[in-house]
Order: sequence, then C-alpha cells, then structure tokens
Amino acid sequence: MDCRLEMRKRVQSLLYGCMIAGILVPSAFSQWVEKSAEGWIQVALYHHNTTTRFDEQGNNESLFNEGGRSITTSVFLTGVVGVVAGVDVWVQTPFHRLEFNDVVENRRSTGFGDPRVHVRIDPFTLAGSSAPFPMALRGGVKLKGQEFPVDSEIIPLTEGQRDWELILELGHSFYPRPIYAMAWIGYRWRESNTEIRKDPGNELFYLASLGGSINGWTWKFSIEGLAGEPSRFFNIKIESSKRKFFQILPTVGHGLGPGTFEFGGRFPVSGRNLPSGPAVFVGYFFRFGL
Repeated sequence: MDCRLEMRKRVQSLLYGCMIAGILVPSAFSQWVEKSAEGWIQVALYHHNTTTRFDEQGNNESLFNEGGRSITTSVFLTGVVGVVAGVDVWVQTPFHRLEFNDVVENRRSTGFGDPRVHVRIDPFTLAGSSAPFPMALRGGVKLKGQEFPVDSEIIPLTEGQRDWELILELGHSFYPRPIYAMAWIGYRWRESNTEIRKDPGNELFYLASLGGSINGWTWKFSIEGLAGEPSRFFNIKIESSKRKFFQILPTVGHGLGPGTFEFGGRFPVSGRNLPSGPAVFVGYFFRFGL
C-alpha cells in the first residue's frame, strides 16, 4: 500500500482518536458492590468544545489543523445491578456527536461508540465476612462498537480495538458526618487496531473523590489521572505518542423526583496527546430495587 496513504491514516488516528480518548467516562458511587436485584442507573450528557490540545511535550497549543476546532457531545447510559451477594455487573453505552472543523471543511460523525461491560466483586462478602470498608475488584472489557473507518475524512466513533481493564476500588464513609471518600486505581491492556496497524500503549489510570451532602444538595470534588505507554505504528514504537492527563472534576447535585440531578465540569491541568480546555456535563442518577 502507498506509504503516503499509510502515513495519512496515522495522522488521522492521532488527530481524531484524541476526540474519543479525551471524553470523560462518567460513573458514580462505584466502590459499593450492589446487593442482589438492586442497583442504579445514570444518564449523563457531556460537552467539550476546544481549539487547543496538549501536545507531545505537554505544552498547551492549538489543534493540528489551521483553525481547528474539536466539538464533542456525548450521552452515556450507565447501569449497575447486583446479581448475587458480593457480585454486580456494570454496563455503559455511549452515543457520540463528534465534529472537527477547520479552514478546509467541517467534518461530523454521529452514532454509538464503544460499550464497556464490567463485573465487580466484593471479596469480603464472597468470603462470608463483613467488610471493614467498602471495597471492590472490577474487571471488564471495552468492546469495539463498530468497524474503524479507513478514511482520513471520517471521524471514527470507535477507538478501533478492545481494551481489558482491572480496577481496585476503595471507599470510606465518615458517618454520622454526611461525607464520604472514594478512590480507584486501574490498569488497561489495549489490543491492536488492525485497520491502521496501530498498537496503542497500555495505560494506568486513577481517580480520587471526596463528597457529601448538605441541605438537600450533594457535592463531590474529584481528581483524575492517566499515564500511558508509547504506541506502536507499523510495529515501530513512537516514544512521543504517550497519553497522559491530570484533571479536576467538581460536581454538585440536588434531589429531583426519585433521583438526583447532577452538573459539573472537567478542568484539565496537564496532559500529553489529548485535547485540553474545560468541559461540562449534566446527569441524572437514581437507584432501584427489583
């Protein structure tokens, strides 16, 4: 195949792939494994409109193309249900509307993205003992939602490969004070995108939150980070392709009907090879018992 076409695909992957990779993946209350036939559902709308990115050296600069603007609007439907004591299943499905505009043309893609399916276990409950604090081990997969388009003019709605994830989740309640803390740390093994011969680097990721409630309002302050290994293109390791970010996420909410309406922001502090600039999200969270 023509080398110039191959290189064009590589640039496409770097340029458009960051739109999906930079999306916040909303989730909440994750460290408590749900009881059998109980769980929760969250619907979240995310919007990010930026003309800047963190480059290969971590500098905050304009997007690749002249006049480039990346606009991401996504809806995430996340659900968790307990299946037996100490085990629940976590599923998330995204729907994206992605735009990339520059002085040449406006490009747009709309459709479902890559779903995630996880199984979580509470080792204390499975061992027949009471847990001294909320804890869960979560393992799962991000599936390839659709075929990756081999066309430099099309924004892909998928990263084009499966990811396998293993996560340790911890929590603590400061009862009777209406305050809690939660944290997780995980590792992501990433398979190859065979359509563009890209082998993305594996990633370590983490999140820590402090939250609570007061006078009918809920609040949460989170920090989130990711550190990736270099990707390989055509089996050649590219050291400058590492993905990294560190960001803060404040959230507030209020009771509405049977659940809680939440809104907040994402404020990237530093990163590499990912979009920069603030984002906003709103969501609705409610619990259920079957």
